[in-house]
Amino acid sequence: MTAESKLREQVCSAGASLFNRGLTHGSTGNISVALPDGGWLMTPTGSSLGTLDPARLSKLDGGGNLIGGDSPTKEAFLHTTMYDKRPKSGAVVHLHSTHSVAVSCLDGIDHGNCLPPITAYYVMRIGKLPMVPYFPPGDPTLADAVGKLAGTHHAVLLANHGPVVAGSSLSAAQDAIEELEETARLFLMLRHEKLNVLNPTQIADLQRRYPS
Repeated sequence: MTAESKLREQVCSAGASLFNRGLTHGSTGNISVALPDGGWLMTPTGSSLGTLDPARLSKLDGGGNLIGGDSPTKEAFLHTTMYDKRPKSGAVVHLHSTHSVAVSCLDGIDHGNCLPPITAYYVMRIGKLPMVPYFPPGDPTLADAVGKLAGTHHAVLLANHGPVVAGSSLSAAQDAIEELEETARLFLMLRHEKLNVLNPTQIADLQRRYPS
């Protein structure tokens, strides 16, 4: 099996896992991975992450041009922007996961950092989560807004939309976006309670132990 074939299988396996566990629904969400020789594989437009076909994944060259498979997600620019600003990234995952989307709709949250440091693993895998202003789905100007944050943040939350996370590999990106979703769920459960979050010293210690 070639490296590309393995990546195709990994994308489909990850998509099915996310879909079957309710982290995405219908035809929402999209996944991409960087190819060893340049370019990317992406999930096609209108596809369900639960029923992806390895042979039909969109294949794009380094310029973002389709060179094989079905037409890519209409949000391909989210992925190419993250790769442009974070060239060491091996994968990008975008979901409409319920609790993260709910947080993105709340009034009064800190748009510079949408979720508090509730757990060590959130600090280790996400750190700070900025909010990107609302744009209609598929609006290419969203790429500019994401690009302004992607250089310093591997995870962003799109207002009234959902999270976008880049990782060194597909498993890293998937782990991070799942940690984000779980933290959003905890935050919604606890936001009317007095929170005991990690303090700056504890956060700095985690960053020293587990540099991103």
